[in-house]
Amino acid sequence: MIQMQVTPEGSGRDALVAAILAFLAGHDLLTLQDIRTALEREIDEAGPDALVSLKERLRADDGWEYYPRDPLAQRIHYLLADRLLRKESTLEGMEHVAAVANRPVAIFANHLSYADVNLLEILLQRTGGGALANRLTAMAGPKVFTSRQRRFSSLCFGTVKVPQSTEVSSEEAVLSAREVARAARRSIDVALERLAAGDALVIFGEGTRSRTAGMQPLLPGVARYLAVPGACVLPVGIVGTEALFPIGDDAVHPSRIVVRVGQAIEASALRINAGGDRRLTVDAIGLAIGEVLPTEYRGVYGVERDFTDARSVLSGSRTR
Repeated sequence: MIQMQVTPEGSGRDALVAAILAFLAGHDLLTLQDIRTALEREIDEAGPDALVSLKERLRADDGWEYYPRDPLAQRIHYLLADRLLRKESTLEGMEHVAAVANRPVAIFANHLSYADVNLLEILLQRTGGGALANRLTAMAGPKVFTSRQRRFSSLCFGTVKVPQSTEVSSEEAVLSAREVARAARRSIDVALERLAAGDALVIFGEGTRSRTAGMQPLLPGVARYLAVPGACVLPVGIVGTEALFPIGDDAVHPSRIVVRVGQAIEASALRINAGGDRRLTVDAIGLAIGEVLPTEYRGVYGVERDFTDARSVLSGSRTR
């Protein structure tokens, strides 16, 4: 959730606290003093080894592999969320979260902000979904690893580094088609290993954040994350993170965030009912996400579009 300048060469606790407070400079002095005191206490309790580990994690880039969460980064985000998220922020649909306990699960969500996974993780923890929150591993594009601000934000959960599709890549993360194919094969293998091992994959099938808040078409290639036997898809709709961290704005704006979880979908039934058609498979998932979003967030998966075949695939793939 927090995107800030954290220099690995900084002098311990004071440098980290100063970086966080600089990021929050727009808030009133009493709030900042409260945050400073809480941060210093949290970092001191974590100990010097935790700071060293955090700095090492911020530097790490081992290619298209799995990167574990950092406990100190996670604790800092919890502390700040308690002060910056509006109290009415919530997660709905806990019955659907409970239904996927102990199952391999791929969470597919709309994408509005670099903070999306952070807020999903925090709201799961707050509403009794800690078991799922502790399993989260997000598929993270290369831009997350080119900025320490974004990297700090991503250390609250596991990540698998994935190449961005040439369809949606920006100049910051462009690879050739051959490089994308090679990297994608490795990252998919790693992701499927994590899914089989019990992680809950978080996948933003649009491939990039929406500039309008409305959903964009899901990329057909994300259907490849559904190959683990017994896996299910959990559709998630996220509302409000586009206001918390607007695109092009480095400041945080306290906002009401709502996460809605939909009914799980059997991945094997989804693939079978779609006849192996990846486009049909991901459109069915897009419709499932749209069902738990307000109309204005559905974008291409709104009611005005004709998705007759995808709707049929979706209706025959729900968990029983």
